Amino acid sequence: MTKIQKILAIVFLITIAALVYVESTKPVPLSWFPSYSNEDKIPYGTYALFNLLQDTFKNKVEEVNLAPFEKLNDSTFFGTYLFINNTINFDKTELEKLLAWTEKGNTTFVSANYQSEALLDSLKLKTNAAFLFNKFETRALLNLVNKKLAATTPFLLNKDVPILYFKEIDTTQTTVLGITQVFNDALIITKPLVNFIKIPFGKGTLYLHNQPEIFTNYFLLTENNIQHTQNVLSYISNNTTIYWDNHYKTGKKVNFSPLHLLFANKHLKWAYYFVLFSSILFIIFEGKRKQKPIPIVTPLTNKSLEYTQTIAWMYLEKKEHQEIAKKQITLFLEFIRIRLRVTTEHFNNRFFEAVALRSNSSVEEVKSIFANIESIQKKTEISKEELQTLYHKINHFKTKVDGTTANKQ
Repeated sequence: MTKIQKILAIVFLITIAALVYVESTKPVPLSWFPSYSNEDKIPYGTYALFNLLQDTFKNKVEEVNLAPFEKLNDSTFFGTYLFINNTINFDKTELEKLLAWTEKGNTTFVSANYQSEALLDSLKLKTNAAFLFNKFETRALLNLVNKKLAATTPFLLNKDVPILYFKEIDTTQTTVLGITQVFNDALIITKPLVNFIKIPFGKGTLYLHNQPEIFTNYFLLTENNIQHTQNVLSYISNNTTIYWDNHYKTGKKVNFSPLHLLFANKHLKWAYYFVLFSSILFIIFEGKRKQKPIPIVTPLTNKSLEYTQTIAWMYLEKKEHQEIAKKQITLFLEFIRIRLRVTTEHFNNRFFEAVALRSNSSVEEVKSIFANIESIQKKTEISKEELQTLYHKINHFKTKVDGTTANKQ
């Protein structure tokens, strides 16, 4: 190495070392990832709840890492099966085994924002999302209906979260245990909505709850919210074993690579990067003259765009305008659900007003688009001009929505 190369190498190593030091000492930003894992101490972890359960139930809490379909094959498995996550999605076969297990005298407790459709259908239940017009953030006021457990002042979940409630229940066998209200400020609060129910099932019991955030570290450690969580859990018998589900957890650990432990520690991670960069530096200066020329290989061309265009032209050439329109309508409804947070279950005046309000459009414009959609859906074939009209209306609507979003940012 020449003298200049040595100086450059030293400067490079000092720079890398400085970057490693700065990054390794920088505070880790707070993560709001909804993991619901009992190992996570982040706001939406359940570390505090798991310890609370162990204290309350005298260490009669067991973790279950297997899927319910596998665990329920255990003939010695009796007690309370506790599911907590943002989404719980049992398939049909797994649900049948879970309900059969419950029917024998066991308890199933499910808390999720998005409950399994198979479970809801089997129990004749329907859920819906609650929101406030003119407001883009929703906070939940929570309480129980039992006078012995109900608080004088509802408990506030002071975060913008989805608020799901039971829209339809079978009143002949369902007991309402808890309610929620959509809150934005002291002057804007919705009527009470059912979010916690009890259903007897054979010799056992099903508890369904729609606000899993009350079991997170954030909620439990805020003011006196722990009282509400304890009251909800008080419906579980103290004489039972709690089986804590780890399978349906967004934050469950699935990484088993050899480098997992290395990258889990930020100091080891940056030490690894330092060694890696040093090795690269050595190769650049020491291996330059020894390395044989590497032939240039032209990378394969990405043909995704050409393929998409070809498929689109095939539809147009076959004059399958109706199929293209169906795909546009499907994508448009998904756009409304995700971007505007408006359910597309019913197309009524309330729906049109909500879409217009959140898209910076008039109600007449929204009705015009859906009138066009309804007209197309009734036909078996449409013309190229009708397809173009639909495309331009939807594109104009999306442009307004994007403009509204940009102004808010």
